Amino acid sequence: MSIWVVIDIVAVAVLLYIIGNQLYLWYQGKKFATLLENKEFRQGMHVGQIIDLRDKDNFDAGHIMGARNIPYTQFKIMKESIRKDMPVYLYDQGKSLSTRIAVKLHKDGYKEIYLLKNGFEHWDGKIKGRK
Repeated sequence: MSIWVVIDIVAVAVLLYIIGNQLYLWYQGKKFATLLENKEFRQGMHVGQIIDLRDKDNFDAGHIMGARNIPYTQFKIMKESIRKDMPVYLYDQGKSLSTRIAVKLHKDGYKEIYLLKNGFEHWDGKIKGRK
C-alpha cells in the first residue's frame, strides 16, 4: 500500500469524524435545548438568565445587553450561580460551546434551556461593550 493511499484513508477518517461530531452536537442541541433565531432570543431573554460562554476578553469587547459572563473554561466552578427555576439563555461565538453546556445543564435538572442559533457572531440586537 502506498503512502498516498494511507494519507487518503486518514484524511477521509478525519473528515468523517468531524462531520459525525457536528451532527452529534446538532442532535444534542435539538434534544436538550431549543435553538432560537435572534428575534426569538430577544423576545424571551427578558424573563431569563442570559449567559455568555465566551472568554472574558471577548465578553468585555462586546456582549448582549443583560448577559453575564460565565466562560466555558470556568463553567464547573460558576455553574451554581445559575438558577434552575428560571429559563437559561446561552450563547457563545458560534453554537458548539452552548450545546455542550446545554447537555450538562439538562443532566443537572435544568428544564428551560435556549441557545442562540447562530451565536454572537451573527447577533443583530443591542450590544454593550467596545464592539
